[in-house]
Amino acid sequence: MVSAYFDFVRIRFLTMLAYRINYYSGIVIYTINIGAYYFMWKAIYGDADTLGGFTVAQMTTYIAVSWMARAFYFNNLDREISNEIRDGSVAVQMLRPISYLLVKMMQGFGEGLFRMLMLMMPGMIVACLLFPVDLPHDPSLWGIFFLMLWFSFLINTQLNILTGLFAFFVENNEGLMRMKRMLIDLLSGVMIPLTFFPGWAETVLKWLPFQAITYLPSSVFTGRLGGDAAWNALGVQLIWFAVLIVPILLMWRAARKRLFVQGG
Repeated sequence: MVSAYFDFVRIRFLTMLAYRINYYSGIVIYTINIGAYYFMWKAIYGDADTLGGFTVAQMTTYIAVSWMARAFYFNNLDREISNEIRDGSVAVQMLRPISYLLVKMMQGFGEGLFRMLMLMMPGMIVACLLFPVDLPHDPSLWGIFFLMLWFSFLINTQLNILTGLFAFFVENNEGLMRMKRMLIDLLSGVMIPLTFFPGWAETVLKWLPFQAITYLPSSVFTGRLGGDAAWNALGVQLIWFAVLIVPILLMWRAARKRLFVQGG
């Protein structure tokens, strides 16, 4: 039974491989995004050595690693789930002797694995060649970063699953999906590190799961969080991963009781 779930990882990976030209162009797009933010922050810094607790070198590395991390954890599972609910195919999948939610998680991992190999890693090499990215030399730092990156994927995927499952209740959750994507990019720290938000907003965001997706892993990677602080950041991710399981299971349980099919 376990091998059946890993088959979904393999199938999704091979499916993405058929459209790999999209990810070659994605390297260019992500590099342009990194370049745009790099020059914007360079202009903001001016002659200043530090802003918001970031040195110029840390900010450059933060920008590059944040966007490339997004290349790994990003997926469209919310839209897939929503479409399957609307066209009724979810009813067939619910009859199978496997967990629908776990299947979706494994499909997302297959896509993430492809995006890591075909977009994130090549894109990071290009970014290092074009911009003054300062990569850490400590192997243990790389280890904890990749572990945190895995939890970034899990938490982002959990939020996507929650958003997708709302289609059971609202029938059309297109607006919700767009809002969720905008909030994650803004509040997770991809666009602006959390230390640049007003004090009250930074305090509020520390009680939300968004920082666990980008800001915390990228802060560890750039050296802003080290030692016990790095392990505490990983602990925050673990807590949010565990917490988000509860609403997913509750929503899934409620959704199964009120399933109706649009269009047949």
